[in-house]
Amino acid sequence: MDSAYQLVMEPPSVDDYLRLRKESGLSERTREEAENGIAGAWVSASVTHVESGETAGMGRVLGDGGWYFVVIDMAVLPHHQRKGIGDAIMTALLARIYEASPGAQVSLLADPPGRRLYARHGFVESAPGSIGMWRL
Repeated sequence: MDSAYQLVMEPPSVDDYLRLRKESGLSERTREEAENGIAGAWVSASVTHVESGETAGMGRVLGDGGWYFVVIDMAVLPHHQRKGIGDAIMTALLARIYEASPGAQVSLLADPPGRRLYARHGFVESAPGSIGMWRL
């Protein structure tokens, strides 16, 4: 990651979380959803641009602490992309998971913009053996 940035294993503020989701192209959430979601994460990471203090990226993990973990909310502001921030966040989150559970099963839903990032970190498509499903 570019030395102009600092990664911490903490979530962004609620305001920064909402802004990161909106400006990076993720679906918008309510303040209440953001507050509950941030509090419910197993682990979170965020990256700050040191000079400006702007929160530039984030990622979270949901998990049971033993076997199953899901990477969510990977987001980097467009004007901070291509500086290694997504890679740094993913590396930190995976390190924390495998410290807790060396045999962990880690999954995620990969939208097109993130697929190259996830592939670099060892994620592969599960189909046709299994497919991701959701209910809205």
